[in-house]
Amino acid sequence: MVRESMEFDVVIVGAGPAGLSAACRLMQQAQAAEQELTVCVVEKGSEVGAHILSGAVIEPRALNELFPDWAGQGAPLKTAVTEDQIYLLKDAENARRIPNGLAPKTMHNEGNYVASLGNLCRWLGERAEELGVEVFPGFAAAEVLYHDDGPLKGSVKGIATGDMGITHSGEQGPNYMPGMELHAKYTLFTEGCRGHLGKQLIEKFALDKDSDPQHFGLGIKELWDIDPAKHKPGLVLHGAGWPLSGDGQKGTNGGFFLYHAEDNQVVVGLIIDLNYSNPWLSPFDEFQRMKHHPLIKQYLEGGKRVSYGARAIAKGGFNSLPKMTMPGALLLGCDAGTLNFSKIKGTHTAMKSGMIAAEAVFESLAAGDEGGKDLNAFTEKFKASWLYDDLFRSRNFGPAMHKFGTILGGAFNFVDQNLFGGKIPVTLHDTRKDYAELKPASECKQIEYPKPDGKLSFDKLSSVFLSNTNHEEDQPSHLQLKDVQIPLSTNLPKWAEPAQRYCPAGVYEVVEDEQGKCFQINTQNCVHCKTCDIKDPSQNITWVVPEGGGGPNYPNM
Repeated sequence: MVRESMEFDVVIVGAGPAGLSAACRLMQQAQAAEQELTVCVVEKGSEVGAHILSGAVIEPRALNELFPDWAGQGAPLKTAVTEDQIYLLKDAENARRIPNGLAPKTMHNEGNYVASLGNLCRWLGERAEELGVEVFPGFAAAEVLYHDDGPLKGSVKGIATGDMGITHSGEQGPNYMPGMELHAKYTLFTEGCRGHLGKQLIEKFALDKDSDPQHFGLGIKELWDIDPAKHKPGLVLHGAGWPLSGDGQKGTNGGFFLYHAEDNQVVVGLIIDLNYSNPWLSPFDEFQRMKHHPLIKQYLEGGKRVSYGARAIAKGGFNSLPKMTMPGALLLGCDAGTLNFSKIKGTHTAMKSGMIAAEAVFESLAAGDEGGKDLNAFTEKFKASWLYDDLFRSRNFGPAMHKFGTILGGAFNFVDQNLFGGKIPVTLHDTRKDYAELKPASECKQIEYPKPDGKLSFDKLSSVFLSNTNHEEDQPSHLQLKDVQIPLSTNLPKWAEPAQRYCPAGVYEVVEDEQGKCFQINTQNCVHCKTCDIKDPSQNITWVVPEGGGGPNYPNM
């Protein structure tokens, strides 16, 4: 099949903070130099911001550099952090506040903003289009293209968008529209955590051969309207402990957040490290019962839940960073894993990685480069930047929590961050992959979760409804099994098929009828969190992009 193609100087995959910052910086440089530059951004969501999910408390450092007058231009960062509160939840009823002076400095949020990252990306998308970037929402990058001959053979040539209108059986339906090839001198991959093309590139070019395995968390978030009398704009709560320290969950790390945003709204969420060992654990249900803790309940009680979402987080940090350059392409932002977990922030780091990439690419193209190179200039600029320093100083944070647990790991991080400024003369490593930590179900205690009350806690299906998730039903499944027998032949007897519990959207079920047991995949529910691609103990599930425009449509998230 011959597909139509379009030629650009730079193609960017993903309209998140990294991709949009790269696009804006490229065009800013082109305009300053009075040079022609063609840049396009493809986004699988139905609109820019539709698939963006984050806490979020945003550090504006990169934004200050990209758009110094961002406030005057109406950027949606309006609620400055007014107070940090950090807690250890001792049990289901009690909490102990940790003095700010005893918390790692990286947990302090002076000068930061409580905001919707989705709305910030919508604003960045508008700025990009004003600068002349072509932004194509609703088009999923489904395939990496490579040069197959000539001096650029083997280098990245661009991407192809997915075909539209393919039926579940793989045939061309009545609304079929073939994908399009987008060719570029350089392609920037900014798909977010566990990007499916980024995953392929890491393997093809062995980008991770000199780094620790990437580590992940699952972040689950809700947006609530609350009683105005309880609303404290700019109040930021973080904490750890219960319920993840509860009976049956020894060795499970993570923490909660509750941020008071604008307009009498709060965002509440739980991040669970995906290296947990008990296959009976359900991250969704842990989050639902967490909201009943008096510390959280005091704000939510009497309020109304208005949105729900979930997304995996790349939290390996500095030690897990792959090589970010390859011939003809760069891997950036959370696609590479630039999140600073010690700050629980990845927006400013993703944006900066995109800006550094833009500067390296533009310099090369301005010098007459025809593309296809391995841009060593990016690596040099990255190592000379505050982004590198930011990540290096936090390199021990995650490994310390994994090795020593919440209390001792927190103590180590206090010493490392507050006394040594992140430059303690030792580097901890965490070399076991998250999925490999899962123990057999027979060795672990089953966890009984309370039924949701419909006021503070809810079921998965009503939650997915609030994510506005939708996929065309008659399309091939984007959740692919390498071996269809493994869920029942291996995962069920050994791990009680944990996909039923680790998925926060009710996608996977083991159902039984007169014909016997069946592993059912409800692809329509998928919120694109990528947890299954990460946590499946047999590594049997591969997440690929569905038809463009499918998935969640997050408002104000």
